[in-house]
Amino acid sequence: MNLKSTKPSLFSFNSDFGHDHVSNLYCLFGLAILMIFIGLGLRDPWPADEPRFAQIAMEMVHSGQWFFPSRGGELYPDKPPIFMWSIALFYWLTGSINIAFLLPSALSGLVTVYLVYSLGRKLWTNQIGFYAALLLIFSVQFTLQAKTAQIDAMVCMWITLGCYGLVRFLLIDGLWRWYYMAWFFMGIGVITKGVGFLPLLMLLPFALLRGFKVQNCQTGAPNIVGRWQWALGPVVMLLAICLWFLPMLLLVEHSQNPLFETYRDNILFKQTVKRYADSWHHIKPFYYYVSSVIPVFWLPISVLLPWLVVHWKRASKAGDYRIILPLVWIVLVIVFFSISPGKRGVYILPALPMLALISAPYLLAILKNKWPSRILWLLVGLLSLLMTFLAIAGWLEVKASVKLVEQYQIEPWGFLATIGLAGLAVFVITWWKKAQIKLLAWPLFIAVLWLVYSTWGYTLLGEVKTPKSVFAEMSQLIPDDAQLGLVDFSEQFILFSPYPITHFGYHTDNDEQLKAAWQWQAEDAKNYILINEALISQCFDSTQALDAGYAHRVHWVLLGPNSRLPQCDMPNEVVRQYHYSN
Repeated sequence: MNLKSTKPSLFSFNSDFGHDHVSNLYCLFGLAILMIFIGLGLRDPWPADEPRFAQIAMEMVHSGQWFFPSRGGELYPDKPPIFMWSIALFYWLTGSINIAFLLPSALSGLVTVYLVYSLGRKLWTNQIGFYAALLLIFSVQFTLQAKTAQIDAMVCMWITLGCYGLVRFLLIDGLWRWYYMAWFFMGIGVITKGVGFLPLLMLLPFALLRGFKVQNCQTGAPNIVGRWQWALGPVVMLLAICLWFLPMLLLVEHSQNPLFETYRDNILFKQTVKRYADSWHHIKPFYYYVSSVIPVFWLPISVLLPWLVVHWKRASKAGDYRIILPLVWIVLVIVFFSISPGKRGVYILPALPMLALISAPYLLAILKNKWPSRILWLLVGLLSLLMTFLAIAGWLEVKASVKLVEQYQIEPWGFLATIGLAGLAVFVITWWKKAQIKLLAWPLFIAVLWLVYSTWGYTLLGEVKTPKSVFAEMSQLIPDDAQLGLVDFSEQFILFSPYPITHFGYHTDNDEQLKAAWQWQAEDAKNYILINEALISQCFDSTQALDAGYAHRVHWVLLGPNSRLPQCDMPNEVVRQYHYSN
């Protein structure tokens, strides 16, 4: 199959849609900006990770301490600071944390879309690059992460940049600058999140193919001249890592501060090798990604996989490096994360751009089969019906829907009905015989979903995803100049607190925190403790606690001076106090 001669488009097998480079860029960036940036500034940071990174970024700007991230005054050694720096930079520029915390992920998403488009057009044609970028934009996990303030969208960009450089070097022009660029961005990826080195796995299939002298009969990989230049790649990556690593080590050594030394040791050892090999949370079975993540979060590409495998097998037999290298790399990435006992769905996000890239060349051929389009079309119909029925059940106060309202304190019936009815409209409009018309059901449905979610959904979830209602209730119970102590806290309670806060260490045992809080409260009659009611086990009389309401499915109470028992055991260890005021 001569991929460069393929002319059909997504809408008509005889049009030239997707061939013009400039038009493609306008279309892709317009669509990506609409999908990713809509709703920017309309919502607050939401748990679990967003309040943490937003709080750290604000503390960087307010304190001037950028090399050692802290949350509520306590050092945060779980991640290198690159992602937090980016939020802090935009916070410093805009003065709005609600805008700043989402910008790094959104911009990372735009860059990744462009990289996939660029690779597709250089390996094949403008049209195939265009389809690759479209597949990525309409993939659930990619756009979701681009709209979320987690590190993963940014590290996905760095890893894609690494893959971009290697593919340009190995398959297109053989220029060493692309090879060194790949290693440089791998280094930046490592100091963003430790897995930034993943693109180098692409060198394994390349070395094996060259070792077995498998010839590329499709593209003719460039003749790469040079030997010692290969060894400079790791040096370039090390230099990139040292941009943060070396100043951090020097600052730790110069400070003679044991807290900084603990930060250094934690981030170098516990949060890298130990976190991967002996993870202590998010424990999932080996097959977790294949069974629970890829089928749902890699839609719509996951539906196309049975047909794609046939084409990939044919390309592999033909020795097409353009397919073999990214395909083997994707498999290696999934296996790499599957080996670790700790798993989260977002970990395999970096494989998705390369998957979109090697899926695009066969999209038009697959569309000639009626079933892929029909399955996606039926999926849109089923999801739309489900949302519509859930909305009707809620309005009729069906028992299960009442429990949902009680548990999550939200009534999403109008929101669900809007998406459901819009999806049904799309389903009916695309009820045509041509397979490629049915395929439009998915992009139209997912666009409506992101539009409604990023506007109405943000407003609807705002109170549920933040502790604002708790602080509003507290304002009626305690004086404005009160001091607030947090036991077993989450970062959102620091981020949204209108009161100066004191906490006793994020990883300190809860009983030890409670004992330390008892001692702290004795210092001032205006010291109040905010705590999950279920954690009151000693030192305080829970019957004297003040009801602060529910947030994050937890009943929060305030412990004032009247709640304090006359005696309490001393902490078994030295518990530090950390203070912070917004």
